[in-house]
Amino acid sequence: MYPPFLLCGDGRENYRLNSLWRCKTINDLFINEQIRDKEVRVVSEDGEQLGIMSAKEAQDLADEAGLDLVKIAPNAKPPVCKIVDYSKYKYEQARREKEAKKKQKTIEIKEIRLSPNIDTNDLNTKMNAAKKFITKGDKVKVTLRFRGREMAHMNSSKHILDDFAEGLAEIAVVEKPAKVEGRSMTMVLAEKR
Repeated sequence: MYPPFLLCGDGRENYRLNSLWRCKTINDLFINEQIRDKEVRVVSEDGEQLGIMSAKEAQDLADEAGLDLVKIAPNAKPPVCKIVDYSKYKYEQARREKEAKKKQKTIEIKEIRLSPNIDTNDLNTKMNAAKKFITKGDKVKVTLRFRGREMAHMNSSKHILDDFAEGLAEIAVVEKPAKVEGRSMTMVLAEKR
């Protein structure tokens, strides 16, 4: 690939330079002189619509107010620019994102593995572990793994998963019923609402 400063004579150097310029600013918002649109819709600091004008006029208004011109909606027709203090605007935006992240609840899927020849006491121990996960708000994926000759008796081992779901019926519901996936049979349990 040609370096971006190489002059080809066919106009390709401008394209490379422009794409390089865009890559620098695409992650952040366009501010002040970076806004190169012919017309923009301008919004004042307090949210008042100032109308559609050229980017130069909008920049002059921002300079008069001693603030920055920030392109907040680049995909709109025409793009929307707001006259604000850029550092304050960026801080507010970061704070809003942080608040939204706090309110988000992530649900993890915990896995419990069983074998077809599991004893009842071991099954009860696994059920207690699943009960803890479900009460914390996580989902539980119960996997019944088959090895070797156990593969021949897959259908007769389904009752283990049914017993597991029945044992947790008071606090959990079967979100995805038991189904065979390769050498294992899986079922997903979620908290009862």
